[in-house]
Amino acid sequence: MHDIVDTAVAAGSFGTLVAAVTAAGLVETLKGNGPFTVFAPSDDAFAKLPAGTVDELVKPENKAKLTKILTLHVLPGKVMAADVAGQKMSPKSVEGEALEIDGIDGVMVSGATVTSADIECSNGVIHVIDTVIMPKG
Repeated sequence: MHDIVDTAVAAGSFGTLVAAVTAAGLVETLKGNGPFTVFAPSDDAFAKLPAGTVDELVKPENKAKLTKILTLHVLPGKVMAADVAGQKMSPKSVEGEALEIDGIDGVMVSGATVTSADIECSNGVIHVIDTVIMPKG
C-alpha cells in the first residue's frame, strides 16, 4: 500500500495537487507517519479556480498562502466516510481553521462534494473532492 503522496501520483487525476504540494514543501509531511485524512481536490477542481490562480500560488513568494490552502485540506487522524455518515461536524484542519463536514446526504466538506471516498493509504486516507477549499481569513 502506498502513502498519500504516492497514491495521489499513481491515481493520475491529481497532477495539480501534487505540483502544489511539491511547491509548498509538503511532500515529506504527507509521506510521514500520519495518519492523515486528505480532502484531495481533483485536477478538475483546480480547473474551476479563476484563470492563473494556480500559476500564481505555486510561485515561491506565495508559498505561505499555498501552504495555508493545502493544509486546510488535511485533518489529523484517519477519518473514513462511515465515521461522518449521518452527522455534521466541524473538526479543525491541520491549518487550524475548522472544516464544515456534512455527512447527512452524501458528504460535503466546506462546500465541496466528496466524489470518491475512502481511498486507503499506508499513512491515512484520501477523499476526492470537486472544489478547492479556500481559507476564510
